[in-house]
Amino acid sequence: MTAQVHVLVFDGFADWEPAYAIAELRRRGHYEVIAVGFDAETVTSMGGLRVHPDRALRDVRVEDVLIFIVPGGDLWEREAAYPRAQLEDLLARVAKAGRPIAAICAGTLALARAGLLDDRRHTSNAPSYLSELVPSYRGATKYALGLAVRDRGVVTASGLGAVDFAREIFAELQLFNADDAALWFDMFKHGKLPNDVPA
Repeated sequence: MTAQVHVLVFDGFADWEPAYAIAELRRRGHYEVIAVGFDAETVTSMGGLRVHPDRALRDVRVEDVLIFIVPGGDLWEREAAYPRAQLEDLLARVAKAGRPIAAICAGTLALARAGLLDDRRHTSNAPSYLSELVPSYRGATKYALGLAVRDRGVVTASGLGAVDFAREIFAELQLFNADDAALWFDMFKHGKLPNDVPA
């Protein structure tokens, strides 16, 4: 089976944050996108979309994961609101297998709790956001100011950086060559159309 894009979905997930990335991964990369739930129950996104998970967290096989994407959502600010041990076990196995992990906005809290940001360059909504909500976080010296950062298989982004997040995911997966990546970013970040496309 070809590896698939796995996106974690849960009640209140920020549906727009992974949208640029997964749309292009399906369209350009022809990858299948799998919605992963904490269980098999239908969830409702922050924007009101009802999503029925394709599989539950317990059923994810690491060998099927092309990349594991963790969107933001208020849930991450309440540590007891999700099955932390189960998620961290999966994240550790995905990372050990060399499969990329990407998190944006509050989703970076899950990676911080899992220890994945302690020794990698990363970003989030603010340095204090991680340190105040994750007492075990030890990555402050690795925090980078920027909308999205990629380091050794982990992509992180601010909640303001959905386009930047997508760009770093594409780079991690080598979806585009350098010229096409720059063209895509100019269009979606700056509204700059290529010269050969009518406005």
